[in-house]
Amino acid sequence: MSNSAVLDQGIAVVPPAKGVPARYAAFSGIWAGQLNGMYDGKLAVLTVSSGGQVTVSYAWGDLADNKPGVADGSGRISGNTLKLGRLPNGADITATMVSQGTLRVTYSLAGQTYSGSFTRAGQ
Repeated sequence: MSNSAVLDQGIAVVPPAKGVPARYAAFSGIWAGQLNGMYDGKLAVLTVSSGGQVTVSYAWGDLADNKPGVADGSGRISGNTLKLGRLPNGADITATMVSQGTLRVTYSLAGQTYSGSFTRAGQ
């Protein structure tokens, strides 16, 4: 049994439409990294609208008392930060574009906050 983050196999990223501003379109795709340098995470930004609304799927590996899992959610990009609505497991996630191809992800759950850098995963 792996303790790494695994996204559903059938996941599909929809390329942003032509009318989506480049600063929003930059979030599109699958991102992977580690929180606190030890907890595996993957963020798939599936759709991005011209108004900055997104749909996502977030997968995590072993994280404190949480077993690996995946949750779908939605959120909104404001400036250079994507803020997700609370996931079904109670987690709050923000992802800030710190440079082209690097997101600073913060994951908060049950009073604990974890953070780390995620980079675009090979498609």
